[in-house]
Amino acid sequence: MSTNPGHAALTLDDTVTGEAVAIDLPAAGIGVRLVSGLIDVVVVGLVLVVCDFLFLLASVNLSEALVHVAVVSVSIVSLLVVPTTIETLTRGRSAGKWMMGLRVVREDAGPVTAQHAFVRALVGVVEIYLFGGAPALLAVLCNSRGKRLGDFAAGTYVVRDRSRLVLPTPPTMPPELATWARSADLAPLPTAVTLGVRQFLARGASLTPQARMATGTALVAQVQAYVAPPPPPGTHPEAYLVAVMAERRERDLARLRREQAVRDRLNAAAIGG
Repeated sequence: MSTNPGHAALTLDDTVTGEAVAIDLPAAGIGVRLVSGLIDVVVVGLVLVVCDFLFLLASVNLSEALVHVAVVSVSIVSLLVVPTTIETLTRGRSAGKWMMGLRVVREDAGPVTAQHAFVRALVGVVEIYLFGGAPALLAVLCNSRGKRLGDFAAGTYVVRDRSRLVLPTPPTMPPELATWARSADLAPLPTAVTLGVRQFLARGASLTPQARMATGTALVAQVQAYVAPPPPPGTHPEAYLVAVMAERRERDLARLRREQAVRDRLNAAAIGG
């Protein structure tokens, strides 16, 4: 991750921590999504054809029941196991997404897991293969992030993987809250709360003073369940939220530095040994 006085350049491969700066990556366009989806359908179809052909060669003397079981197994492997495995191992890239420069990410822009990939593949069997892709197309057209039904179910969306994102420098720690923040006990915030605070701090200036105070107060009520002790009396809600996010970010960065130092020592010992 590289920084300058005004911006931080970040790619999707960089480490993103839950309570550090959350990333709002721009969603991929509908056109590239469609091309990517068609490529994936062709790849899955080829896998299915090859598996069926190999099975037919090996099933000449099998009973009808075993043939039925084998056909179902081949379909499950082709439509579920293969797509799930590929997206998990590549952190969100299927064959079509790799060719079109796309990637699947979580709602908070983090990398997908096997669970996300499996849910997307499972819903995709219905919306893409059983209904010819019509539900997926309608869903993509009806939301700003171009999410198909599988993305809604898994909590994911598709982004361009080859573009770099330039972010403004996150808010800095309010000096009057620095001492309190360093000694506070900060538990991990839920993803929804983290995203809500980030969006409020980024867009608060566009709200009316009344709406800004009401939104900030509501977010403070949610965050205080994960932070102890309370801030000094009279602390402004927005300053409190900035302090919590800034301190969480500093602790995450310190942890990453410690982990990197341990890896460096282990590598040095391995080379020296």
